[in-house]
Amino acid sequence: MKPAEHPPDSGIADADTEVSLAASIGERVRAYRARRSISRKHLSAQSGISERYLAQIETGKANISIDLLQRLAQTLVVPLHGLLPASNERPLPAPLRELFNRLSPTQLEEAYRLLAQHFESPRHSRCGIALIGIRFGGKTTLGERLAEHWDLPFIRLSQRIEMLAGMKVGEILEMGGQRSYRRLERQALTQVIRKSPRSVLEVGGGLVTEPETFQNLLGHFYTIWLHATPPELMKRLMAAGDMRPLEGNNYEIAMEDLTRIFAEREAEYRQADYILETTGRSVETCLEELVRISQDIVASNQEEASDH
Repeated sequence: MKPAEHPPDSGIADADTEVSLAASIGERVRAYRARRSISRKHLSAQSGISERYLAQIETGKANISIDLLQRLAQTLVVPLHGLLPASNERPLPAPLRELFNRLSPTQLEEAYRLLAQHFESPRHSRCGIALIGIRFGGKTTLGERLAEHWDLPFIRLSQRIEMLAGMKVGEILEMGGQRSYRRLERQALTQVIRKSPRSVLEVGGGLVTEPETFQNLLGHFYTIWLHATPPELMKRLMAAGDMRPLEGNNYEIAMEDLTRIFAEREAEYRQADYILETTGRSVETCLEELVRISQDIVASNQEEASDH
């Protein structure tokens, strides 16, 4: 007897679509959490969603409701559609896609720099030097030394944020979350640009995740990314006794989180005017390079000051 033929099971296709959607949303939540340097514990406290359920969301095992998705979007300070897979992304033209496929990683980096330089918005007359990068990249140590060398003020943007808020960064995040902190960060940077443009400025590692604030920084400061590999950053962090990233004393999880943060922010960090490699190099060697690459900015400041 011929076996009965079954009609196509649309339910299977629908289930596959749901799994794919859940995985895509989970990846976006995990990526934004990395960009913001928010621990799962902190995200849970701010959003009211349990850590266990957040873990299910991030691994694509939860069928999240619109209400919970909205809560996550508000906590992460992203539009709701930012957590959903894009359905209208413009595909690259075939010739451009074929060209990119032929390029080596080094050539792709060069192509990105050329395109960014050609299409970037015009930058203002920049009087100061800003250091960007992940925590323990050397921003404070090298920033203080560079400012002392050129006799310029050294400003930590986090301290200006605390002055505006009248409380510590941790308290700002605890009481108002990322939204309040990013608003204060934007205000603090605007204040520095207006009152202390000729300075060496250290900014938080997550500032680059706010497009408007980051573009304001790029437009007014000569920006230098202090680059260090994730293993090097973890080594420095542990040497300093800062164990905050080690959730449950699990080195592998901490290393995975740090690597993810690095990967999620790398494209923004590469928009800096200069990339200074600090991995495996002494403070003195890095300082010498910083002095050399910043001397034209400082010289133009002195000329402008003498004209006035």
